[in-house]
Amino acid sequence: MLDETEYERWIKSSKRTLDSAKGDCERGEYNWTCFKSHQSAKLAVKALLHGLGLHAYGHRVSGLLARVELGAPGEIFQGAKTLDKYYVPTRYPNAWAEGSPEDYYTCQDAKEAIEYAEAIIKWVEEIWKSLKEERGFGKRS
Repeated sequence: MLDETEYERWIKSSKRTLDSAKGDCERGEYNWTCFKSHQSAKLAVKALLHGLGLHAYGHRVSGLLARVELGAPGEIFQGAKTLDKYYVPTRYPNAWAEGSPEDYYTCQDAKEAIEYAEAIIKWVEEIWKSLKEERGFGKRS
């Protein structure tokens, strides 16, 4: 059974987090863009897991994708792996030998992170729509 309410709660949060990441990018806060892009993708995959009634704990987007067991395409999985690298060092100065996270992330990193998050969200939404149709939810008469 699909849990539409849980899916919607989580996917809404995912999209709002991505909007926040885009605002950070516009302000030149690239480390936060990368981190929030990771968070956005994580929330999207958790939306799918919660919607399916599956275990949705953890912080690795790639690990969460593996739990879905619906065969994420290689580019989706690759994007998840890249975003996973933004979970800790984007936020903590002690993740670096010197400087702070703001010193290490570029506009290109931020834009790529947003693109990966957008692709993951799109994939999740397509899978959810397909599952709903397959199970007879959301069809119009």
